[in-house]
Amino acid sequence: MGTLIVFVLTIPMGIHLLRRRQVALPPGFGLWLLFLGWVVASTVMLGYDPPSVVDTPVSVRLVSVVFTLACYLAVSVVLIYAGNLTEDEFPRQRLVRQLGALFCTVAAGGLLGVIAPQFQFTSLVEMLLPGSIRTNGFVRSLVHPSAAQVQAVLGFDSGRPAAPFGYTNMWGNCLVLLLGWFVIGWIRSGSRHRRILGVVILAAAAVPTVYSLNRGMWLGLGVVLLFVLVRLVARGRMAAAGAMLGVSVVVAAVLAVTPLATIIQERLAHPHSNGARTYTTEKVLEVATYSPVLGFGSGRSPLGSGSSIAVGPRPNCPSCGSPPLGSNGQLWAVLIAHGFVGVLLFVGFFVRSLWIYRHDRTPIGDAGLLALVLSLFFMFVYNAVAIPLLISFLSIALLWRNQREVQAPGVRADVAPGLAAASLGHRWP
Repeated sequence: MGTLIVFVLTIPMGIHLLRRRQVALPPGFGLWLLFLGWVVASTVMLGYDPPSVVDTPVSVRLVSVVFTLACYLAVSVVLIYAGNLTEDEFPRQRLVRQLGALFCTVAAGGLLGVIAPQFQFTSLVEMLLPGSIRTNGFVRSLVHPSAAQVQAVLGFDSGRPAAPFGYTNMWGNCLVLLLGWFVIGWIRSGSRHRRILGVVILAAAAVPTVYSLNRGMWLGLGVVLLFVLVRLVARGRMAAAGAMLGVSVVVAAVLAVTPLATIIQERLAHPHSNGARTYTTEKVLEVATYSPVLGFGSGRSPLGSGSSIAVGPRPNCPSCGSPPLGSNGQLWAVLIAHGFVGVLLFVGFFVRSLWIYRHDRTPIGDAGLLALVLSLFFMFVYNAVAIPLLISFLSIALLWRNQREVQAPGVRADVAPGLAAASLGHRWP
């Protein structure tokens, strides 16, 4: 069922919470509850079409509205459920390693997209849907498994890894968000053979990372490097920081002498989506001024595009059409749908969480804070609904549980040097 299984599994999680004698909420969760209320309040604007957007019936917009709201509610349930579990019920280390296993799944899907980009099949869920629904592009991305998105980014058709998701951007977003959890769960805390296997998996993941042609993902890896360096310097581990820079230089040198370097150069020479991203961002900021407080309840499509005032592609202009406003980043999606107040609440929850757990120097603290920093960075370029947001909320759940554990009597918060020391072979405390 892909993404849809998340909504199904929140049902038993919700029942579990209702039966639980005591249910706690994470610090700063009030901001998220206010955001959820604002999402519902914004639906009163669904019937309003500001100037220069396509006039669309409210009934058509309800699909995306219901899906997005269901996602927000689902990740909320997952956060509360995972955060309330005790070490006896579900150890933190187990969840960490499961997130690391998900990294392996995403990396394997990326390799499949490189090796067999045309691979796809009709799922059972897709067969059961009415034809009018399963042919919808958004629905198809959810229920039709495919290994890659075949696009002409470099001037010719090529497969961009996407499995097990529907879009290459989501694939890249999730892979980088899971990187910290993979490192501390598989490389840092595993056996010798597990660590060797982890290094091999990381090397293999580099291939689809390059073939994805995903510049946002590449920049995200730069954020990872910067984050680790800052954490090392803050702890006075200058030698480790120097070693990390040295390893980065070696990796870059190895890439430079492989065919992967040509692909990177070609991608940088073909800024395929720059025009569309600039146009949609500017249009979101323009349209948002017509309802800056509540937004419009959902995204909108502009009249025309940056290439033409005509609506829809033509044989002589395949890039013409109406790119959905808010499709170029979660920040812009929230802005168009829920206004500037919605943005403040949405971003505020992540910033607040980052601030609350900023002193956590354990491995979970390193990986969790990295995931939050990446979430804040990626919201400018990627949409987070639904799996990336789920990973972010599971990261918050682990940070929350870890804070409770390290504050328990007899437990020191600095018992481990954290993710930054992974390359030195330290084991899980």
